[in-house]
Amino acid sequence: MIRKYQPDVIITRFPPDARAGHGHHSASGFLAEEAFKISNDPTKFPEQLAFVKPWQAKRIFWNMFIPGAFLSNKKPEEAGNLVGVETGLYNPLLGKSYGEIASESRSQHKSQGFGVAPNRGAKIDYFLLKGGSPVEKDPLEGVDLSWKRVKNSDAVQALVTQTITNFRPDKPEASVPALVQLYGAISKLDTTNIYVKAKRQEVQTLLQECLGLWFETNPADFAATPGETIKISTNVVNRVDAPVKLVSIRYSTGKDTTLNMVLKPNDVILLPTTLTIPKTQKISQPYWLEKPIDKGLFQVDNQQLIGLPENPPAISASYTFEISGQPFTYSRPVVYKSTDPVDGEIYRPFIIQPAVTANLTDRVYVFADNTPKTAEIVVKAGQANQTGTLKLDVPTGWRIEPASVPFSLAHKGDEQRFTFSVSPTAQAKDGKLQAVMTTEAGTFTTGLRLVAYKHIPTQTLFPPADAKLVKLDVKVTAKNIGYIVGAGDEVPAALQQMGCRVTLLGPSDLSGNLSGYDAIVVGVRAYNTNKWMAPIQSKLMEYVKEGGTMIVQYVTPVNSFFRNEAPLPQLGPYPFKVVNERVTEEDAPMTFINPQHSLLNYPNKITEADFSGWIQERGIYFAQDWDKAYEPIFSANDQNEAPNREA
Repeated sequence: MIRKYQPDVIITRFPPDARAGHGHHSASGFLAEEAFKISNDPTKFPEQLAFVKPWQAKRIFWNMFIPGAFLSNKKPEEAGNLVGVETGLYNPLLGKSYGEIASESRSQHKSQGFGVAPNRGAKIDYFLLKGGSPVEKDPLEGVDLSWKRVKNSDAVQALVTQTITNFRPDKPEASVPALVQLYGAISKLDTTNIYVKAKRQEVQTLLQECLGLWFETNPADFAATPGETIKISTNVVNRVDAPVKLVSIRYSTGKDTTLNMVLKPNDVILLPTTLTIPKTQKISQPYWLEKPIDKGLFQVDNQQLIGLPENPPAISASYTFEISGQPFTYSRPVVYKSTDPVDGEIYRPFIIQPAVTANLTDRVYVFADNTPKTAEIVVKAGQANQTGTLKLDVPTGWRIEPASVPFSLAHKGDEQRFTFSVSPTAQAKDGKLQAVMTTEAGTFTTGLRLVAYKHIPTQTLFPPADAKLVKLDVKVTAKNIGYIVGAGDEVPAALQQMGCRVTLLGPSDLSGNLSGYDAIVVGVRAYNTNKWMAPIQSKLMEYVKEGGTMIVQYVTPVNSFFRNEAPLPQLGPYPFKVVNERVTEEDAPMTFINPQHSLLNYPNKITEADFSGWIQERGIYFAQDWDKAYEPIFSANDQNEAPNREA
């Protein structure tokens, strides 16, 4: 945000200086304050300044949170320069308060279960100044938000005032001549100025909205391959009685169509045509996934892409209109559109995909011995009439049977499933299994994955069509595992790869006899996502009391203010608390408190090597105030912080 958008005021949600006990939340505030201090220094991170200049914000605040006082508007007792801002105001044009809008936004954070009820009525947020110029009543004191910040803009300000004064909501097209004049006046200013560029674009958008001008281009399918010719259809409607001419449409593929069509009021113009996708067109891989992730970080070479929520469109169209005698060009992505019998009109990004893809049904193949495993691969056609061969490349020391298989896919979207036998030799080492498809068009090594939810555009990923090969010297003594599924993970598949028989357990299964399971594993956040876990807890503890082994993964402490969740039950046979503490540094040393403990030595010896290659936090949601019956095994801490111990 600092690098791209030149903010005048920065507000951080988490405390910059109270780091202990807040993990990455407080770290974000700490980093924001450090960034504020050095943001105008061109010697800091000069590699990020290829397209932008340093910028110094006027001040930075911490938006304070007071537990238990969310609705009381109580002023914090924190010493310092505090400013109160009313954030619960009602907007009569929108018919909602800003608290209601905020709750809708937070409720879109679906992956973390952050749905909240709307906050209505007066609400004061308090901001603590952490750096920059002092302030009395308003965080934006001394920040000029008018046209005065731009040189020679007096004429523009006069036109803005006149246009707003004369605006007629019942006849917005009457403002079109004034907006055209305003656009011309803004264009005479310094168009490299970030505010001038933004306002000129806003005026161009206002012109379109005042005219009710609607236009889009839709392909016949949501995907195509490089070199393929596709059918597209462009629709244009001018919905008011105003002189508008569609001059031309130019597509990013290079096709240019000159039209010079006068648009009659509310008359739909339909323009079918074809486009040929260039053979050099890149596959629509999200830009942050084009290179392998390194140490948990995306590798992006093009700085101008960083920060975009999605890729630039695969194909775009530029529409040039003549409005009041002046040309205006609007760019739109070419998007696929369909009609759902329930949801109505649905848009989906148009993508460029490989001619063939391959998906492996497993991402990891774990071998505790030399027994062969079956690898299943699904080959899918991205274009009709795809024939070729599929083989699996593996490192030296691994055997694949058969060596290759032929495939033939007549129609776009057709699939074929193949199985191979994979086995290690005595010389086998950890590596990768790579699916390779060879056709007349070339060699393909990518898979296909869709991320499809109603609240976001469909995302299409093309990950490598590979899987890990892991040769473990591991002993497995628990053969029959009961697994309680949580928010989603791949542990059941990993257990099966190690030779375990895994049974997924639901409420009815857990009410029966559990003594036949060598161990019961509770999935990630199962206690947070399954309401039936609390009443079944006594049965699980009975299983433990009778000598059963139970492993609980990643459970978060309940924040009952934001979520209507019941308190966590007592998770173990003796009391302990789960608290929001973490070790943020992923390479923080792991201390073995008692290296001779049986858990670290039987049936497999755990060493420091087992913690290498860790990604993200070293530890999260630690135990606290545990009963003396528990014995801590590991200890870890971030630099300059006290150790966290996990029981």
